[in-house]
Amino acid sequence: MSRFITALFLIACVSSAHAQFGPPPLSPIGKTIQAAIDSDIRTAAEKERDANRKPRETLEFFRLRADMRVVEMVPGGGWYTKIVAPVVADEGEYYVTLGTRRMNEMLEQHDELAKVKVLPLDVRFMPTDIVGQFDLGEFSLGIEDVDLVLTFRNLHNFLPAARAHINQAAFAALRPGGFYGVVDHTRRHNEPATLENWRRMDPVLAIREIQAAGFELVDSTDLHYRPDDELRYEVGRKTVTGNSDRFTLLFRKPGAD
Repeated sequence: MSRFITALFLIACVSSAHAQFGPPPLSPIGKTIQAAIDSDIRTAAEKERDANRKPRETLEFFRLRADMRVVEMVPGGGWYTKIVAPVVADEGEYYVTLGTRRMNEMLEQHDELAKVKVLPLDVRFMPTDIVGQFDLGEFSLGIEDVDLVLTFRNLHNFLPAARAHINQAAFAALRPGGFYGVVDHTRRHNEPATLENWRRMDPVLAIREIQAAGFELVDSTDLHYRPDDELRYEVGRKTVTGNSDRFTLLFRKPGAD
């Protein structure tokens, strides 16, 4: 009988500890982001990637607020657009730019994305010897006083000079104190470029390049650290895809908050 009572006591202690030390309640912006993540405008395939990409935690790390003016560069198929745009729809503004060819049809399909604005750019993606990697001339986003610029897994797609132009355009668009959030697949530091790693980016090099544009590094996070990724193989390989190690960095344009 005493063992039974002891067992009940231990179960009660564990339950109490779980209740006390479990996940903290979501912040108001966390709840807003989560509501967008759960929205019906996102497909089942998009939601399947949430566990890996951790969009709520990532956007909270990037200091997203509902009243921000946000620019997403190289939005691809709009995976993050469907999450961020509804968050800022009422109080802020959302812009997509640079590589928006796939966006117009998606934006037209969803009333929730009706306020998203596509920034036209007079810049052309110039192919290089590596399929999928491009050069870019100098350009401007044509907008000022932005609070947050985001780009997800894109810098590796461009040559160093093109990356410099992207970072400079982000810097010029931001207000003093505005943030620049960057995610990309991790390459070993100082590893020479190969056909296996070209879709990866050295995080130390990324920091140096972005700081060269005038930014200051604010923070980094291990949200997308993946110990199983040995950083040896192309990110599209079956052993890596969906589980690549990614660096996640937050920068700030110096000046008043």
